[in-house]
Amino acid sequence: MTKSSFPLPQDWRDAVLVGRIDMGEGPTPIVVKEGRVFDVSKAAPTVSELLEKWNGVPQGADLGDINDLGLETAWSNGGKPKVKLLAPVDLQCVKAAGVTFAVSAIERVIEERAKGVPGRAQSIREELAARIGTDIRKVVPGSPEAAKLKDALIADGLWSQYLEVAIGPDAEVFTKAPPLSSVGWGDYVGIRTQSTWNNPEPEVVVVVDRHGKAVGATLGNDVNLRDYEGRSALLLGKAKDNNAASALGPFIRMFDDKFTIDDVRQAVVELEIVGTDNYRLEGKSTMSEISRDPLELVKQTISEHQYPDGFVLFLGTLFAPTQDRDVKGSGFTHKEGDVVRISTPKLGVLENRVSTCKQVPPWTFGISDLMKNLVRRGLLSA
Repeated sequence: MTKSSFPLPQDWRDAVLVGRIDMGEGPTPIVVKEGRVFDVSKAAPTVSELLEKWNGVPQGADLGDINDLGLETAWSNGGKPKVKLLAPVDLQCVKAAGVTFAVSAIERVIEERAKGVPGRAQSIREELAARIGTDIRKVVPGSPEAAKLKDALIADGLWSQYLEVAIGPDAEVFTKAPPLSSVGWGDYVGIRTQSTWNNPEPEVVVVVDRHGKAVGATLGNDVNLRDYEGRSALLLGKAKDNNAASALGPFIRMFDDKFTIDDVRQAVVELEIVGTDNYRLEGKSTMSEISRDPLELVKQTISEHQYPDGFVLFLGTLFAPTQDRDVKGSGFTHKEGDVVRISTPKLGVLENRVSTCKQVPPWTFGISDLMKNLVRRGLLSA
């Protein structure tokens, strides 16, 4: 692994990063500061506990320079990297906010009206663009202007449950994945075998402690099945929560005087997809165009729910791929072997390869397994 290809933030010397690695014994929380890796498992055996007692100063064994750690992708060494970089969270609940950008709202309406059939999407997209235009981008959710637009869209027969959460008072917040099920940098992401219309969703993910305080951010791929959700919003669980369908990483960058929530608000998240068929797609998501402030989304998530182990929250994406890949008018969908790279300068690069949910390594290490592992390693009292 060369320094130029390692997924660190561009200003990594100024960044304080939190992550997890597995060197063969089990998940180990680490703190990276000025490029040095510290094993903090004796002080905090889980990332959840580490963030709860966070003081900004790494306390633990120095494992050396991060570029010398020997991290590899899961597919570069026969699926058995010497040191594996795991998703940077463990006991936290994985939540997601949907339809937080105007463009993604329109695309969800298209999915709904197309009934999950990709070939119908383009004509519906053109119809909506002609009748709605870009007005929805300027509307503040829950405002009087939003209520007027809703009345107008209902009168035109264009109202949708997706527009309700896009410009209504209540955000869409759902559970994306169970704790410990997310994959990390260099691992495979999964697509349901039966899906024929799907895409990555490159997002910034805010990390929140048990007290509801946003303490840092990371990158995420909220893998999405457009055909399933398009058939019915009640299939959201099958569209979103699947084996290896939540990717997080490479690290949590902790908020400090060099990286704040304002950096999240202004981030530009870039996406690159490279297929084994030489297909290439690039796009970006500009966080300044989000309809609801990230801290407002956090507030709505915890307004009547507690998360004693903390949670992470996908903030949604502006990017919705409409570029045709094979058949004209059918838009984009993944193929096995696609490499997906999600990046932004202050958070680094999250890279994963696409496979099916049945072919990716099964998720077998749950909370009880983690507790037994920590007890066996002397990191947790029985």
